[in-house]
Amino acid sequence: MRAPSTIRPERALTRTVAIALAGVGVFYLFSLPLPWMLGPMFACLAAALAGLDLKGTPRISEGMRTVLGLAVGASITPAVIGRLDEMALSIALLPAFVLVLGLAGYPYFRRVWGFDPATSYYASMPGGLQDMLVFGEEAGANPRQLSLIHVTRVLVVVSALPVLMILLFDQPLDNPTGEAAADVPLTEMLLLVVIAVAGWQGARAVGMFGASILGPMLLAMVASLAGILHHRPPTEAILAAQFFLGLGVGTRYAGITLEELRVIVTAALGQVALLTAITFAFVEIVVTFGLAPPVEALLAFAPGGQGEMAVLALVAGADIAFVVTHHLVRITIVIVGAPILRRLIGW
Repeated sequence: MRAPSTIRPERALTRTVAIALAGVGVFYLFSLPLPWMLGPMFACLAAALAGLDLKGTPRISEGMRTVLGLAVGASITPAVIGRLDEMALSIALLPAFVLVLGLAGYPYFRRVWGFDPATSYYASMPGGLQDMLVFGEEAGANPRQLSLIHVTRVLVVVSALPVLMILLFDQPLDNPTGEAAADVPLTEMLLLVVIAVAGWQGARAVGMFGASILGPMLLAMVASLAGILHHRPPTEAILAAQFFLGLGVGTRYAGITLEELRVIVTAALGQVALLTAITFAFVEIVVTFGLAPPVEALLAFAPGGQGEMAVLALVAGADIAFVVTHHLVRITIVIVGAPILRRLIGW
């Protein structure tokens, strides 16, 4: 167990941001994909594994997720709404997808690695990290194990998907995510800020899960459909959101021990292998029956975080409404269904 840090919080934060920026620079230097998200993610991960004291920015990171919510909501136009019936069949596969992931994950964690039932159960659920931690702790799960398992899942999925999209589908990841800030009218910028704050705080007030993304997304969607909102957030804002998303994932490994690395992270990597096989099976079904193109199908069923998947859809120029709709349905199924199923099981 590492000794408690003696470094002042502000110095740790400055160090963390500097390390994350260095990661961006390295990714640009070697022309690696998604430098503003994967650069900070891997730089902070390396620093954490090296034993450096890092400090995350949870409040800033949560605020930055509003940018992604705005980007998604502003992309939903009347033409997109008219296509919802086209998504119905692939969305109908999601309950079976979640069930298969859970049925594969639970015995893997319980029997192969010997985790307790509650930890095994919530570690196998492909839902949001915070929600699974809350439900898991209420059920008596180990929060540290849950946190590291879900963070590792997101890190590996988000890191592997760009490589897979390039190698398997020759998919470029340089699609413009928005206009430059100088090209967005000031009134539109102010409207985006109002929608972000009002949507976030309103969703939080009613207890909505993923409030920082879903609140602004829903409000921006209404404004877009009403013809009031005409622009996504500027490129600079989306790059900042990518930066803090990556930094947040990497810093969650701060304080990790060799034992945790050997057991928990290794177990999580094995789970990712199971998830990959199951995901590709469902992607094959979706593509074979013509329900979606390969890139959209892969992004829609990949069990990563909704914020990270939104970023990948943006930079790939994929159908962001299709991708995000599937992830929202998946997370809703898990959040609503996981506690109910646990009570039916009887523990």
